[in-house]
Amino acid sequence: MIHFDFQTIALPLARPFAISRGVRTAVTVVRVTLTDGEIIAMGECTPTAHYQESAESVCEQLASVRAQVESGLTREALQQALPIGSARNALDCAMWRLDAAKQGKSVWQLLDMQAPESVITAETLSLDTLENMASAAADAVSRGAKLLKIKLNREQIIEKVAAIRHAAPQVTLVIDANEAWLGLDLESLFQALHEFNIAMIEQPLPAGNDKDLVRCLHPIPICADESCHQRSDIAALRDRYEMINIKLDKCGGLTEALAMATEAKALGLRLMVGCMLGSSLAMEAALPVAVQAERVDLDGPIWLAEDYQPALRYQQGEVWL
Repeated sequence: MIHFDFQTIALPLARPFAISRGVRTAVTVVRVTLTDGEIIAMGECTPTAHYQESAESVCEQLASVRAQVESGLTREALQQALPIGSARNALDCAMWRLDAAKQGKSVWQLLDMQAPESVITAETLSLDTLENMASAAADAVSRGAKLLKIKLNREQIIEKVAAIRHAAPQVTLVIDANEAWLGLDLESLFQALHEFNIAMIEQPLPAGNDKDLVRCLHPIPICADESCHQRSDIAALRDRYEMINIKLDKCGGLTEALAMATEAKALGLRLMVGCMLGSSLAMEAALPVAVQAERVDLDGPIWLAEDYQPALRYQQGEVWL
């Protein structure tokens, strides 16, 4: 008999986190706990309002499958019992951990994968003034950052990138527009950004309005984030993106994320693994996908005032297991 529980937890941020859609000073997560009386396994998700989710809606979804879970719902059956999204992610990850522990293994061993010592991860530069973003870049460089992800909207795009590149001349830079560049002259913008050795641009246009990328010449690889939620989305994106960003909260857990990675590689698309704001409990679950990716953005815990314990270690631009 499995006992299934979940709770909503508010995690204050150490500093404000801003993107093109708004500013956050705290993040609300939902944590799932599964126990068979001896083993305790947990999973965490971050409900996202942009995807019509809230802590309340996620808890309602989890409550709807409580009886099935406690009666032995399998990880495979879960994929049909709940839709893609945060609720299924938290439960799926907890199930992976429980299944592994019941066999006396880690999730890595269950997947027949070798756990790395560390993975290079992006450090996000929150949307701010030019001066503050350049200062944040310089601070990140002083701490050994290897990859910076720049949050931008429509204002001072080139100026901010130029200032950040000046502050971080050797660091790999990627840009996340969070769907904010609709109506801009993208070809000219991409060409101008190419001069700053930008490695990738994430989701410049809104999901559903990204067809212009088909005809748009871009010397910088473009990555689908909001346009790509699950495996079935991938094939239709090949004519406009070179990469996809896999996030466990979007796709509904490690099970679907692993399938997405396999599908994307088969279709010739490169991989990025990202995250919502959240604790080490959520980031650790994504690492088996992250080791397959060209770019990794799992820096959620560095924004928290207090992390989940045991915490992953973030040092010298890498996340250490």
